[in-house]
Amino acid sequence: MTHISAKGRLTPMRSRASALCVLTALAAPVHADSFDWHGYVDFRAIGSAQQQDWTDGGLGKTRFGGGGATASTGGAFAASVQLGPQWLASGTLQVMPQQRHPVDILDASIRYRPVSTTPWRWSVRMGAFFPPISLENGNIGWTSPWTLTPSAVNTWVGEELRVVGTEVRIERRADTSTLALFGSLFGRNDPAGELLATRGWGMGDLTSGLNASLREPDSVAPLVGTTPPVLYRPFVEIDHRIGWYAGADWDAPAYGKVSLLRYDNRADPTREQDYAGREVYAWHTRFWSLATQSQVGNVVLAAQAMHGATAFEPAPGLLLDTQFNAGYLLLAWGQGAWQPAVRLDLFQTRQLPEWLPDPLSEHGNAATIALNWRPRQHVRVTGELLRVDSTRNQRRLDGASPRQIDTQLQVNVRLQY
Repeated sequence: MTHISAKGRLTPMRSRASALCVLTALAAPVHADSFDWHGYVDFRAIGSAQQQDWTDGGLGKTRFGGGGATASTGGAFAASVQLGPQWLASGTLQVMPQQRHPVDILDASIRYRPVSTTPWRWSVRMGAFFPPISLENGNIGWTSPWTLTPSAVNTWVGEELRVVGTEVRIERRADTSTLALFGSLFGRNDPAGELLATRGWGMGDLTSGLNASLREPDSVAPLVGTTPPVLYRPFVEIDHRIGWYAGADWDAPAYGKVSLLRYDNRADPTREQDYAGREVYAWHTRFWSLATQSQVGNVVLAAQAMHGATAFEPAPGLLLDTQFNAGYLLLAWGQGAWQPAVRLDLFQTRQLPEWLPDPLSEHGNAATIALNWRPRQHVRVTGELLRVDSTRNQRRLDGASPRQIDTQLQVNVRLQY
């Protein structure tokens, strides 16, 4: 078992220090017209699904499980400072009492974008930020304007993906549309894919902060030679290899948006480090993501598909590769005080090689129905019903049937400012 070196222990501190420097810059005195801030506070009542949720070591697919009624609060604060015409600093702070770190930084970055007088424009962003994958979770704190629960795809992105590095973006602006090409080099996302492989897809709005420590299902503990809870940090550097993503966006207001992205963290699946009494491996995670959104009259149409794989090698020659696929189709009413939304999700994982005695494979679907009421500009009341039908062989390790149906009901009041 390999222990973390002194250098390895200092790396997370440097990353958090960099993020804190950005947030400190946001809090510094600036001119009123150069400072922008927004936030929200949630008050929520929940009818939980019967199956135990993953945050408590279960294999349920919803954020709230174990049956019965419960309540929840949370919020986020996002701010940006225009440091002259070319520089913009921004960051988001999350407050989530249910997390192991109730107050944490979600993202913090600085962007340099020279003033352009031609159709061409370029920019460089540096720091910690979400990769440009989602057209669904575009609101503060990785939240959606249509539902409380993100799709399976964007639940996972919020949990395990964060870019700590640099992104370059080049745009060509026309009268009716904008075409952009972008690419990034990054580190500190080596364990990305571990939760997806060991738990499968989930559906919830618990977004990981940069200091997050995530819990895996308790049934994994005997497989990795430890006792519950099984924890790991998703945003660490293990193999000191540089990952990348690249893609393109096309935005035409009269037609809609399309975004294509290829992600590869280039992790060495043989490398590991010790954390909380266990070996945490670097997972080689790579995938394609295609997302689109358009509006026809008052109806918003959004869809996304993801296809990829994540692998690690716990012993020489034993490469465990989990292939994954997921996608959703969403329809929402985009005008007026009452705004209903419906989303359908499909998801699947397949663990290879298939000769394993208990492969951690699954398939399932989910239906989300939400009704948003906006009586005032700064108030949003949302009722949401989520039903997830999934079959996962791993449940046999807990003595349960592989197929389970999770039903979760939420009523939320969000104060936005």
